[in-house]
Amino acid sequence: MTDLVSGTAAETGEIKKSAFKFVWLFYLVLGLFLIAVIAFATFRPILVLPRITLAPGFSLTDQDGNRLTTEDMRGKITLYNITHSTCSTPCPETGQIMKEVQERLKEIETGGIPVELITISIDPEHDTPEVLLAYAESFDADLDQWYFATGPVDRLPWIIGGGFGFYFNRSDDGQVLFDPGFILVDGLGILRDEYRTATPDTDRILSDVDSIVNQVNNSDGANKVAYEAAHLIMCYPRG
Repeated sequence: MTDLVSGTAAETGEIKKSAFKFVWLFYLVLGLFLIAVIAFATFRPILVLPRITLAPGFSLTDQDGNRLTTEDMRGKITLYNITHSTCSTPCPETGQIMKEVQERLKEIETGGIPVELITISIDPEHDTPEVLLAYAESFDADLDQWYFATGPVDRLPWIIGGGFGFYFNRSDDGQVLFDPGFILVDGLGILRDEYRTATPDTDRILSDVDSIVNQVNNSDGANKVAYEAAHLIMCYPRG
């Protein structure tokens, strides 16, 4: 009986020792993780654009009457802007920003990653493919890279408002009401940045494009882990 009690006590002691070791190991790992998080956030060895949310799916019609869909943008970095051809202000300004971005994209070494521009008209009743083509020509747009497109009246509020998160509505008298802006989406269809102004800094847009390019071209092996850690620690989705 004494041997049995002694054996049970010994087993209990071993269990307590194992539990203590586990707790100690848990707090050690947690402490190292917190130190790594603080160091990563402080020194920021890798800077990334946030993964804000998934961009909306869409099926639009471009200036040539061709179908343009979300899937056509897979593997491409895409800058969108919101406008319509009869808007007096600030729409011409947004078009000039897109034109400047297109002209300056040659400053970025993309490593073969396509960069596309899409101007979405929110007035499909007026902006037919013929009108959009003339509108594109007014900006000397390179239509191999810059598309002008629109979609069904009943779907545009979902794409612009629900998907991209920009205000868009029609008043009772038919006037189109919207907030001008630009949206940058990566090749996986993830919204990476948004510029809620008619005249964003093109240097910032190009820098953001370059950041995505660098991540795509350098996300192999250990680098991929580092980039994912940067997203985990420093980036947060849209609430």
